[in-house]
Amino acid sequence: MITATRLDLSRRDPDLRELMDDPACDPRRLAATYARFGVVNRLVSAWGRVYRQLLRPELQRLGRPARVLDLGSGGGDVVRRLATLARADGLQVTWTGADPDPRALDAAQRTSTPGVAFVQATSSELRHAGERFDAVLSNHVLHHLDDDELQVFAADSLAVSTGPVLHGDIARSAGAYGLYAVGITPLAPGTFLRTDGLRSIRRSYTPAELQPVLGSDWRVESPAAFRLLAVGRGRG
Repeated sequence: MITATRLDLSRRDPDLRELMDDPACDPRRLAATYARFGVVNRLVSAWGRVYRQLLRPELQRLGRPARVLDLGSGGGDVVRRLATLARADGLQVTWTGADPDPRALDAAQRTSTPGVAFVQATSSELRHAGERFDAVLSNHVLHHLDDDELQVFAADSLAVSTGPVLHGDIARSAGAYGLYAVGITPLAPGTFLRTDGLRSIRRSYTPAELQPVLGSDWRVESPAAFRLLAVGRGRG
């Protein structure tokens, strides 16, 4: 087994490919992976904190029903959780999860949540269609992109938002790699969670790497251990 002490984590490895990104990957393992993302993201992604500190105040200030977009929504667990939190706070929000992968769309649509809809689309397609949202977010998308793709994605997300833009991801480190390698063990059987999670960490940016790629329109924060959050303001 490769361990963090034997890996060079001083730079990201964008050439690694995650198993679930292969269109020919095992559909049963893929379905199981999507199904368990809800548990994994609740444990590591810090969206509850980001919602309370950054997203909820923005939605409350609107004083009207809001529209929020989750780009690269995968199986939909993050947007469904945020919808549940907002509904508990008495907020009227229409949530859209967008993902270009039809397999993700199929997984997301297997669970129905009030106020949440899913579409198959890229950030650029939504931008060119003239879509506008009061807030835009993503979870674990940035590490899938090279620097050029990231700049396009970031620009698209600013263009379709009239309010906050929040992109959450892993912050690469030996600590994140080692803890995930151990902690994911109970959830990993029958899924791609272990291999793909470790590859995701190796592909991920550090805050110091991400800031210059995104530029001055963004600030990069650390909302929790081993996490980063790119925060921008929409131009839509």
